[in-house]
Amino acid sequence: MVYELHYWPGIQGRGEFVRLALEEAGADYRDVARLPPGQGGGERALAKRLGELDPPPFAPPVLVAGELVIAQTANILLFLGARHGLAPPEEAGRLWVNQVQLTVADLVGEAHDVHHPISAGLYYEDQTAAAAERALHFRQERLPKYLGYFEQLLGVGGGVNRGREDELCYADLSLFQAARGLQYAFPIAMERLGREAPRLLALADRIERRPRIAAYLASPRRIAFNQQGIFRHYPELDG
Repeated sequence: MVYELHYWPGIQGRGEFVRLALEEAGADYRDVARLPPGQGGGERALAKRLGELDPPPFAPPVLVAGELVIAQTANILLFLGARHGLAPPEEAGRLWVNQVQLTVADLVGEAHDVHHPISAGLYYEDQTAAAAERALHFRQERLPKYLGYFEQLLGVGGGVNRGREDELCYADLSLFQAARGLQYAFPIAMERLGREAPRLLALADRIERRPRIAAYLASPRRIAFNQQGIFRHYPELDG
């Protein structure tokens, strides 16, 4: 089966968590919106395609797997994890990994809302005062809480999968992406707070060295962090 991933072509965003799982699994997939316009690529084609899918998703990322149309990052990863050995086979383990993924999703949402605290429909420049206040609270209160939690759960072993370091799961990949995103957006804060999260950063380093992930990161398939994505670096929001 060739999967179809539908996500905005110019940003990592929430689609990157899906891309990482597909790459680690060695799955055959098409990142449809990044194809040339004549092959269905581009944002306009993406919007049109999403409107044609049945059942209709609210927003990307969307994975099409045969007759299945699956939306929401955690939902897609729950599906891929079971299919490609990126989640435990037993129900309790699958629910645990999904639980961690949903917590990562909460962190991602809060990181986004630092630079768009009033509305995603406004430019950052229209809400800089609110963003500065939100960033201060995020750096001082919310980010340490998330990092502390991830550090605690990784203390059981090398990865999320209940201490079985050799059994990689998709939540490990998502923690890698979250860690690197936070280091891009808040380099000063993460330099300080990262000292209290050595297990998380060690996990990110291990993920980065995995052969398929390393090849992906070095390829043009990996979109660089930029100022249009979830993790954005505004120096005035860091510290």
